[in-house]
Amino acid sequence: MVTLESLVPPDHLLRKIDAVIDFSFIHDRVAGLYCADNGRPALDPMVMFKALFIGYLFGIRSERQLVREIAVNVAYRWFLGLRLTDPVFDASTLSQNRRRRYSDTSVAQDIFDAIVEQAIGHGLVEGTVLYTDSTHLKANANKNRYDKAVVAKSRADYWEALDRAVAEDRAAHGKKPLKATDREPESKETKVSRSDPDSGYMVRDGKPKGFFYLDHRTVDGRCGIITDSFATPANVHDSIVYLSRLDRQRQRFDLDVRAVGLDAGYATAGIAQGLEERAILGVTGYRRPTPPKPGLMSKKDFVYERDLDGYRCPQGQLLAYATTDRSGYRHYHSDPAVCRSCPLLASCTTNAKAKRTITRHVWTDARERADSYRLTDWGKALYKRRKETVERSFADAKQLFGHRYARFRGLVAVSCQCLLAAAAQNIKKIALALAPRPLKPA
Repeated sequence: MVTLESLVPPDHLLRKIDAVIDFSFIHDRVAGLYCADNGRPALDPMVMFKALFIGYLFGIRSERQLVREIAVNVAYRWFLGLRLTDPVFDASTLSQNRRRRYSDTSVAQDIFDAIVEQAIGHGLVEGTVLYTDSTHLKANANKNRYDKAVVAKSRADYWEALDRAVAEDRAAHGKKPLKATDREPESKETKVSRSDPDSGYMVRDGKPKGFFYLDHRTVDGRCGIITDSFATPANVHDSIVYLSRLDRQRQRFDLDVRAVGLDAGYATAGIAQGLEERAILGVTGYRRPTPPKPGLMSKKDFVYERDLDGYRCPQGQLLAYATTDRSGYRHYHSDPAVCRSCPLLASCTTNAKAKRTITRHVWTDARERADSYRLTDWGKALYKRRKETVERSFADAKQLFGHRYARFRGLVAVSCQCLLAAAAQNIKKIALALAPRPLKPA
């Protein structure tokens, strides 16, 4: 006699997952989305999400292909609780549930969070050191079919704190407060896809041009468990959403975060100040400053004198404080009467009034302290772990979990894809970490 149980190898990945992962929480989470006494019997939601996890775990991008694979693969049937003679649900069941019943990211987010909580319960998440980065997913859109429109940029997490810092800095320098006004994001003309307007047109050095999404992912430093995944259009800067997502992880999972490792895209004054306010040490990559125009001196040729609150130029003139703008930058101006007779005027400024201006952010001190952490021994060791954690996580996602392309159109659908793919990676890591290792022959 042949049974389905005997046909599944004892060391199969799905056996390891079934032994350590509890999927029963899915029923309680989605119970309010189903009607118990009306209509045809629905597909068991736990079976549906387990089937989706099979697709991510084994790199099956098409839902139709996933159903065909379930029909002929005995391991998949065993994992879903289907007998050899049971019919497999139709592929449209998955797509229609996604479009009608799971129309937002709340269910996918809750499933992802529940898997992270199980990893925490097994002791696989430490939460003291987190690594964050982003990767691009090619949108399901033709890069040559677009319209141009004026679109507002994304709102930064720290704008309210910046407004308070600007008001305090102007008051400390004896300046009048700026007029109270709502800070609105800057707008610019950009390309908008006709087939997927939610995607963003990406233009980055060393990256392909076109319509993409970004998956902003945070990975724990202990075993590489993903603690957060958040999708945005590709034209949203990495630093825009970082602090709010960091706060969510700390509150949702009660993590005592003490240090973070970030690449150069997060090396901004706002991120550095936000981390200091949260008592978190931030180690970021080196960000090369914007070079000056050819033939002109750069900002590093001017020395900041803290006690005088001014910049000393190479010829000895002190550029005094003038004002602080709404963006948080202090302006330091030179004296045109002195500059006109300076021998370095031609290489210093092209201003018609012969005046050189140097800017300094109100949070530059925090940024400089964050840059100094990268030069310490512990900072170098912490930053080195990025390639073993978050970069390795993205490499596995692209190579094994089909994370190079957005499977669907629209930000909500792509966000669900990122969350479920991250949950599938966590499921695999938990199963492999807790599975008993085979005995070595003597």
